Amino acid sequence: MISGGANKMAEKTILLVEDDKALAMGTVFVLEAEGYKVKHAMNIKSARSLMGETVDLILLDVMLPDGSGYDFCRYLRDTGVRIPIIFLTAMSEEINIVQGLELGADDYVAKPYRLKELLSRISANLRRYDMSGKGVCDVYTFGNHRFVISEFRLYEGDKLIDCTQNELRLLKELVANEGIVLSRATLLDRLYDVDGVLIDDNTLSVYMKRLRTKLRDDASCIETVRGVGYRFCRNSGDNNRD
Repeated sequence: MISGGANKMAEKTILLVEDDKALAMGTVFVLEAEGYKVKHAMNIKSARSLMGETVDLILLDVMLPDGSGYDFCRYLRDTGVRIPIIFLTAMSEEINIVQGLELGADDYVAKPYRLKELLSRISANLRRYDMSGKGVCDVYTFGNHRFVISEFRLYEGDKLIDCTQNELRLLKELVANEGIVLSRATLLDRLYDVDGVLIDDNTLSVYMKRLRTKLRDDASCIETVRGVGYRFCRNSGDNNRD
């Protein structure tokens, strides 16, 4: 049995919207064993009714008997629901992943999912939302690097790394959302040039390439999710790069 973070999240309630009974039963069992409270809905109608109760995170299937998970996600965001939404999708096509993220989902896990990965995604998203309004910790350490956010300075050991403001703003977005996929569209929306000029897609690629070059051996912490965007993981191994 996977364990560890269980008791830390004992007060958190997860809404699982999944019509596959066998998969739902197994998922509920694992989540409850980890200390989560779980509400299960087989369709969108039931999920809507359960939204009137306390819910901290939603695991949302894409294909449901009475509609699309995409439509339900759009409905939730349009009505002001801001809790994390993680899509559970059997569709591996990148276009579907992008669509979900653009509708306001926070992350996705492809079926059949590994339990450790699912639990890691849940924990990362809950941690991010718990920090909402508080910002990330002031000193963020990964590999040989130390990012002092209040000073907006990046160090490798004791050596100050020469970075532009936009490179550091990009790094801040990544570390503030550790473990969460950020689409290129999301990054473009959040990152503005210091002179107020919108950053375009090509410029984002340049900033990302420069940042990775300056991170040297720790560049592998920035994972490229092909066709979608980027995810920052402190203990990431060798990952794809643009």
